[in-house]
Amino acid sequence: MYNLIWADLFKLRKSLTIKILFVISTISAVIMSIMAYFIQQGKIDASMTGIGFMFSDVSTMSILGAVIAGVLICGDFDNKTIRDAVASGSSRGTIIISKTVVFFCAIAFLLLPYAITTGIALGTGYKFSMGSIAVGFLNLLTSESGTAFSSAEILKLLAVMLTLTIVYWAQLSICIPLALLLRKPILVVAINYGFSILCAQLLSLRGNSAVFDGIFASTPFGGDYGFITLNNSFGYILQTIAVSFIFMFVMLTITYFGFRKSEIK
Repeated sequence: MYNLIWADLFKLRKSLTIKILFVISTISAVIMSIMAYFIQQGKIDASMTGIGFMFSDVSTMSILGAVIAGVLICGDFDNKTIRDAVASGSSRGTIIISKTVVFFCAIAFLLLPYAITTGIALGTGYKFSMGSIAVGFLNLLTSESGTAFSSAEILKLLAVMLTLTIVYWAQLSICIPLALLLRKPILVVAINYGFSILCAQLLSLRGNSAVFDGIFASTPFGGDYGFITLNNSFGYILQTIAVSFIFMFVMLTITYFGFRKSEIK
C-alpha cells in the first residue's frame, strides 16, 4: 500500500490537471475574497452575491473534487494501472485505501488557497460579506472578519479550517464508490454535482421534521457542519469530525463490497 500511495502521489505531482485545478482554485479564492470585500464596502451591488458564491469553496470543490476523482481513479482503469496492481498481488481493499489517501491529499491541496486567502483576509481586520449565502471557508471569512485574534483564537481558527477540510473529505467521499464502480469521469462529476445541489436544497427543510433533522445531521451535509466558526465549541467540532469520519467509513465500506465483486478488464 505504501508503494501504491507514493506512486499515485508522484503521478499526481507530475499531472498537468492538478496544476490547472490548483490555479483555478487559487483564482476563485482570490475573486471570492475580493468580491466579499467590495460587497461589504458597497462598491459592488448586493445582487452580485450569487456570482460571488459561485467562486466560493463549496461551489468549486463540488466540481473540482469530482474531477480529481475522475482523473485519479477512473483514469487508472483506462491506463490499466489498477488491473496491473491487482495482478501484482495488491488486494482490492489496499487499492481502495491508497486511492482514498491520495484523493484526500489532492482535496486538501485544492482547498489550501481558500485556507490561505481566508487567513490573510481575516488578518487584515477588514469586513467581508456575501449576504446570507455563505458556507465553508466563505462563511468563516464573513463571520469572523473585522475582529482581532488572540493566540488561542488563531489556534482554534486553524482547528476550524482543518475541520472544514475533513467535512469536504466526507462530502466528496461519495466520489470514491462512484469512480471505482462507474469508471466514467463525466458521470462522477455530474452525479456528485447534482447530489451537492440536492443536499443544498434539503438544508432549507431543516426544522420541519425532527426525524429528518436527525437523519440529515448524521451526514456531513446536514447539521451546521459546513458553517463552523470560532463561535462553535470544541465539542461540536469533535462531533463534526466524528460524523465526517463515520460517513467516510460507510462510503469506503460500500466501495469495498461493490469493488470486490466487480470485474477488472
